[in-house]
Amino acid sequence: MSETEPSGQTPRHVAIIMDGNGRWAASRGRPRAFGHRKGVEAVREAVRAAGQLGVRYLTLFSFSTENWNRPAAEVEALFELLRRFVAADLDRLHAEGVRVRILGRREGLKEELLRLIESVETRTAENDAFFLNIAFNYGGRDEIIRAAQRAAKAHDGDLSALNEAEFARYLDTADLPDPDLVIRTSGERRISNFLLWQAAYAEFVFMDVLWPDFDKSAFEDALSEYASRDRRYGGVRHG
Repeated sequence: MSETEPSGQTPRHVAIIMDGNGRWAASRGRPRAFGHRKGVEAVREAVRAAGQLGVRYLTLFSFSTENWNRPAAEVEALFELLRRFVAADLDRLHAEGVRVRILGRREGLKEELLRLIESVETRTAENDAFFLNIAFNYGGRDEIIRAAQRAAKAHDGDLSALNEAEFARYLDTADLPDPDLVIRTSGERRISNFLLWQAAYAEFVFMDVLWPDFDKSAFEDALSEYASRDRRYGGVRHG
């Protein structure tokens, strides 16, 4: 990786913290579940827009390890949306050459969800036209702990020679490039335990738009902001 990267480039990997479904629904006097359903439509739009705009990897934060603290009915509604998304979109995504990966902790998930995740990943494993990663039951600190456990097991507890590149092999994102750009919608200005390791040198764009209103135009605005940045990776600007 060079010390500098010219501005004006399209990011290869974009990660999005999809926030604002509940507020979008509340502003319309509707239940949170209604906002989540509209949020799935925004997911479809984001996947289409990413491919059209030249992005190769898209990672979406859909359900965090902290989301278990939400009301049980809302959690179940989120799970049902994942099932519906797979049922309605998997055939099309596969036909378009999209590889789908699910990032996050698998332990503790219901058997039905585990089978669903396995079927999605297995069916699309050979695709390479576009890479869609869904962070589900995911937390950045949890991922790092699980990676450390895997690394310790693989190295018989001796991690003295472990370097960053080697450690990255044990993350959920192994074999994926780090995100160049992280977008968060809804006006919040925090990363909420998302891709803590991988986003070390990512650019961040925080947008006031609520997730159900995120469309291709909003995506283009975020990419335009990214293109204006001067990425130095800890170096200095020359000239």
